[in-house]
Amino acid sequence: MKVFKFGGASVNSTSAVRNMAEIVRHYGCESLVIVVSAMGKTTNRLEQLVPGVRPLGEHPALLEQLRDYHLQIIRELFPNQQHPVYSQFDILFGQLQTQVAKQPTNYNFDYDQTVCFGELLSTTIISHYLNSIGLNNQWVDVRNVIRTDNHFREGIVDFDATSKAAQAVFMADKDCHNNIFVTQGFIAGTADKYTTTLGREGSDYSAAILSYCLNAESMTIWKDVPGFLNADPKYFRNTIKIEEIPYNEAIELAYYGASVIHPKTVKPIQNKDIVLNIRSFVTPEAEGSKIGPYDSIHPLTPLYIFKNNQTLLSILPKDFSFIAEDNLHTIFATLANLGIRVNLMQNSALSFSICIDDNEMLLQQLQQQLSAQFRLRYNRGLQLITIRYYTQQIIDHIVSGRPILLQQRSRTTTQILVQQHDDHHSF
Repeated sequence: MKVFKFGGASVNSTSAVRNMAEIVRHYGCESLVIVVSAMGKTTNRLEQLVPGVRPLGEHPALLEQLRDYHLQIIRELFPNQQHPVYSQFDILFGQLQTQVAKQPTNYNFDYDQTVCFGELLSTTIISHYLNSIGLNNQWVDVRNVIRTDNHFREGIVDFDATSKAAQAVFMADKDCHNNIFVTQGFIAGTADKYTTTLGREGSDYSAAILSYCLNAESMTIWKDVPGFLNADPKYFRNTIKIEEIPYNEAIELAYYGASVIHPKTVKPIQNKDIVLNIRSFVTPEAEGSKIGPYDSIHPLTPLYIFKNNQTLLSILPKDFSFIAEDNLHTIFATLANLGIRVNLMQNSALSFSICIDDNEMLLQQLQQQLSAQFRLRYNRGLQLITIRYYTQQIIDHIVSGRPILLQQRSRTTTQILVQQHDDHHSF
């Protein structure tokens, strides 16, 4: 059994879906579980449709954009408009319209019940297309397989329950007629049938969970880059492909925000010594990069990670107290309840500063819940830069004279918070 993961960029158009199908065809009679993300930037659009985020009057235009985008791909893949994919699309889209018209309740809960439609739509289209070209497959609703608790937007996986369900659903026949499964990334389900998600960009994690539960031979993430690069090509003119990455090194890089893999992806495959391949869907014949039981990264070179749209929030007591354990307990409990991930933190006697992803609604809720006890100050529009295996010369070059709002260093890694450039600044 091999597990493949295809992200949004690999299925964002008719030609991309056809290219993905040719990659699958190449693997012939092998047993495959194919984990697919929402098409293109669909999740970004669905986030704007979460109840309470935008006025209801703006929903029709956003829904029309989503509908037209998916229908264009469907029409090009299925010229016969009597194909059952059309009726299934209409059913799913009707359910989405009903969901976004609901009154807001809890943002994290509403988020998960809304954004899941991106993956449900993409996998429905892709499963039908693979069947239409002779790649017989079964469509699986992963919400019935990956079981989590009720921690919405960051569901915590019950691996025992998930393993039992995964083995029951995905243990493929060996006759080449029942050996391909198409399912969703990013989403999961609770015991009481509510949808959860596994964290933004969590499709990699979905594939890792299934790889672990199925004792997969290997896991492959198909990307639009040739492998694990030492920097994002948007920022660096000349990048270096890393051939081999140890599990622990990959965990560190993902934690800091390396976009090529989700932070939680590596641990499940490390626990069973499953090799993770990162390969290009543009040049699928190329070798790519491997994450596995290696001693060190090869080649050893500085690694750069950029996170845009960051907010620096400084929290100060209103009374005469210092920032001590009781204050920190209150702050961390509030962050956990709201599902806000801290990307960088620093405390002094009188203040506690955190760097978080910019989310207007969650920032407002955080202010409301902390304002009775604390004063809050913040800067928005920031960029968090992480450099692994840095030198001072490298830091000076990357910062480019911008004032540093916050910086932390260890022996191997530095993190620097600066004002974000208005456009992509290439180095």
